[in-house]
Amino acid sequence: MEFLSIKTLGELKLSGYKTKHIKDELRDNLICFLQKKVNPFEGIIGYEETVIPDIQTSILSRHNIILLGLRGQAKTKIARLFINLLDEYIPVVEGSEVNDDPFNPLSKYALDLINTEGDNTPVSWLHRSNRYSEKLATPDVSVADLIGDVDPIKAATMKLHYSDERVIHFGIIPRSHRGIFVINELPDLQARIQVALFNLLQETDIQIRGFKVRLPLDIQFVFTANPEDYTNRGSIVTPLKDRIDSQILTHYPKNIIHSKQITHQEAHLADEQKVKVLSHHLLDDLVEQVAFAARESEYIDQKSGVSARLTISAYENIYSTAERRAILNGETGTLMRISDFYGIIPSITGKIELVYEGEQEGPAKVAHILIGKAIRTLFETYFPSPDKIKKTQNINPYSQIISWFNKGNLVDLLSNASNQAYTDILSKVPGLGETVKKFIPKTGDKEFYLFMEFLLHGLAEFSLLSKFKLEQGVQFKDMLSSMFSMSSEEDDQDFGQDMYK
Repeated sequence: MEFLSIKTLGELKLSGYKTKHIKDELRDNLICFLQKKVNPFEGIIGYEETVIPDIQTSILSRHNIILLGLRGQAKTKIARLFINLLDEYIPVVEGSEVNDDPFNPLSKYALDLINTEGDNTPVSWLHRSNRYSEKLATPDVSVADLIGDVDPIKAATMKLHYSDERVIHFGIIPRSHRGIFVINELPDLQARIQVALFNLLQETDIQIRGFKVRLPLDIQFVFTANPEDYTNRGSIVTPLKDRIDSQILTHYPKNIIHSKQITHQEAHLADEQKVKVLSHHLLDDLVEQVAFAARESEYIDQKSGVSARLTISAYENIYSTAERRAILNGETGTLMRISDFYGIIPSITGKIELVYEGEQEGPAKVAHILIGKAIRTLFETYFPSPDKIKKTQNINPYSQIISWFNKGNLVDLLSNASNQAYTDILSKVPGLGETVKKFIPKTGDKEFYLFMEFLLHGLAEFSLLSKFKLEQGVQFKDMLSSMFSMSSEEDDQDFGQDMYK
């Protein structure tokens, strides 16, 4: 930029540079983005037809904004992308704590400096990355943190009286002058602190102790809030809510495609994991389906929400589970398995809130149920529905498989089985491979055994086989015999969890 060589107020005047209010700056730059068909909110997926148009409309209207939505709906990520709509650099009075505009100074420091130096007043250039401030609202946040307070150390060092305005230590909001200021989880601010924001949003003046300070601060405010906060931890006081011009509702991904794009974008995988572990779209879809099942589950508190961070963490964990197995077996590479899926349970249990917590193992039980529901949902995408077969009385394509288990045979799929052991155990089940070939004829060699395992899990979810938890894996057995022979210990380990069905 040619303006960056300007070092004094006099040079700035001669250059013809014009300053803008922050909201006009955002508006003008957004118009340029729209005219060029460029998205300034790149990386925000699934909001193209809903949230993003509302945000753009609010910016064009020069509004302060509140993003209202459940946890894990990219509210903070959106707020941080507002920086893309700022000019790359703006001039400030050098040394100013509050980013004083050389043409419209606010602070006593800048006013005195310009009065003394005139056109020789030094000017520096502030990059847009330094014009973004963010504060997480917590109950211990004070007015001094946000607005400011008297600084006795500054008074003593500068030998000033407490009545001198120069002893004021400005809080984060005045220091965000000519920039973007974000308050996350607004309802967590105490009501008396929220009241302190009234004048900032409407009259743009501030009150610090007994000083008569009027600073027409130029700030784009963006707030975020979770609807749950309105009832559990706090609320937004009505006069403050009234002063926030636009309230924009966010939402979770509405389909698996968007959800998968978000997960792949946000997940952090080690380079060696990407080389050693091969994924498959079936497993990618299962990860997302777990979250969709959780958002519909009657055991999970839907007011709390199910964050997109669940699928991101789960995706990272399933890679690590497969990687760990390959390392233990001394293998240079492996394909993910359905049995690796139980490695994502720690990603689920910490990110769901149950309607009734019950015993300590409650979340783990629900996690198993969610995985089962995800398998059941996707099973019908690849294989005929056992329920529909029963209703239509058609020939059961799974009869050979079920008959083999009815003869007392069983399959133990161990979590850490080597690639060879894994293929050997699945190959011994007659009809399993033939069924996969029949309904998924284009399956590659590497995915073939994955779908064989998926078929077993699916039949268990439709109660055609039984599935039990082993110390290090799962066991598939005949459904009928297991009902008669099940011990009380096995009953506790049953993945079916009848009480949850």
